Amino acid sequence: MTPATRILGVDPGTRIVGYGLLDHRHGARPAYVECGVIRLREEDPMPVRLSVLARTIAELIAEFGPRVLSLEAAFHGVNASSALKLGQARGAVMAVAAERGLEVAEYPPAYVKRAVVGHGRATKQDVMARVQLLFGLARPPTADAADALAIALCHAHAPKLPRRTGP
Repeated sequence: MTPATRILGVDPGTRIVGYGLLDHRHGARPAYVECGVIRLREEDPMPVRLSVLARTIAELIAEFGPRVLSLEAAFHGVNASSALKLGQARGAVMAVAAERGLEVAEYPPAYVKRAVVGHGRATKQDVMARVQLLFGLARPPTADAADALAIALCHAHAPKLPRRTGP
């Protein structure tokens, strides 16, 4: 039997970052491992928040040993400042993953929703409920943690989708 691939899904942000881990073995249903959020202090300057984010992602990688990091691809927003800050957070996460030799995969938000819920316009509540159902959780995870699990699940179900990879 082939060993499971551990996938770390990350829903990046500059205040709240969701993460979710699952194990995926080809031909088997992905298994829930862990999920949660990283809360960054809004009053801290951006370089400090990015440092805390990078350090915490590094700790998750060291503790859980994923081989893949999956995250949402950047999308065009109406607020350029928010988009730039999100890009900085995504960069910090991707840099840590690359430093540790993880494959890095990105998926557009609508594709993640379609892969997990069945359509690209799913709400946060739809994703939370679906993740709870799929993994048999007693209650739905927070929206950010559910998004991160959905991103990891999308990677498990979409091995042929073109993606950016690390070293």
